[in-house]
Amino acid sequence: MSTHMDVDISALKDRLAQARLARTPLRAVGAASAVAAKVAVEAGFDALWVSGLEVSTALGLPDENVLGPRDLTDVVRALTRTAPLPVIVDVDNAGGQVATARRFADDLAHAGAAALCLEDSAYPKTNSFALHRTQELAKPVLMQEQLAVMRAAAGHEMLLIARTEALICGTDLPEAISRARAYEQAGADAVLIHSKDTTGRQALATGAAWTGAVPLVTVPTAFPHLAPQRLGEAGFALAIYANHLSRAALAAMRQVAASFSATGSFTADGIPLSDVADLLQVADPAARACL
Repeated sequence: MSTHMDVDISALKDRLAQARLARTPLRAVGAASAVAAKVAVEAGFDALWVSGLEVSTALGLPDENVLGPRDLTDVVRALTRTAPLPVIVDVDNAGGQVATARRFADDLAHAGAAALCLEDSAYPKTNSFALHRTQELAKPVLMQEQLAVMRAAAGHEMLLIARTEALICGTDLPEAISRARAYEQAGADAVLIHSKDTTGRQALATGAAWTGAVPLVTVPTAFPHLAPQRLGEAGFALAIYANHLSRAALAAMRQVAASFSATGSFTADGIPLSDVADLLQVADPAARACL
C-alpha cells in the first residue's frame, strides 16, 4: 500500500528563488484527489495546488468560505500519500479572522502542506471570476496580522504566499502593488497579484511593476495563452494552473456519459477509459488487475 511521501518542504523556497533568477517558473497544478496528483506527477508538474474551488465543488459546496481546515487537511493527506510533490494550499481568507488563520496554519502544517496561500478578500469571500456576487477587500492590517500568526503556528519552513484580490475588485495596479508590498513586509515569502484580464496585459504589467525582494506568483486561469516561458520572462517564479484538471475531468465525464446515453456503451465512439488496474495503482503501485 502507499505511504506518506517524503518531500523536502523547505526546498520550495530555494526552488522559487532559483526559478525567479532563471526566469523559468515552477508549474503547479490543481489536485483535489489522489488521482489528479498521480496525473500531475506523470506530467512533470513541480507542485500541487489544493484549490478552494476544486475542493468545494468536489464536496458539493459553494466557493464561499464554506470549507474548514478538516476539509483541506484530508485532501493534503491524500496527496502526500500519493505524490512526492510539495503541496500548496489555497486557504482563501482563512475564515476572515486572526484566530481561524492560526488554526488553518497549524492544522495544515501538521498535515504536511509545504505552502499556504492567504488572500485579502473580505469575509465571506466569493470566487474571483463569479458574476453572481461582488467580492470586497479586507483591510491590509487584518491580512498582516493573519500572516504573523500563521508564521508563528507553521514555522519558518512553510512557505507563505500572500495573494491580493485588488485587481479582481477593480482597483488599480499601484494599489495592488502597495498591498503586496505590505504583505511582503509582514513576512510573506511570495506574493500573488491575481488578475481576471483575459488579454494577459494586466498580468504582464504586474510582472514589470513588481520590484519586491520576494518572488511573484501568478494564476493564469484568465490568460492561458501566455505560456510558462512567457510568464517567466515577465517576472513570475510560479504559475499555478488552479482548476484545469477538474475542468478537464468534468468535460470528459460528460462526453463519455453522453456517448453511453446515445449508444448504450461506454467504449463506443473511440472514447478511452483507463484500466481498472490504473485506478488500483493510484494507491498501490504494486497492484494488478485482469481488466
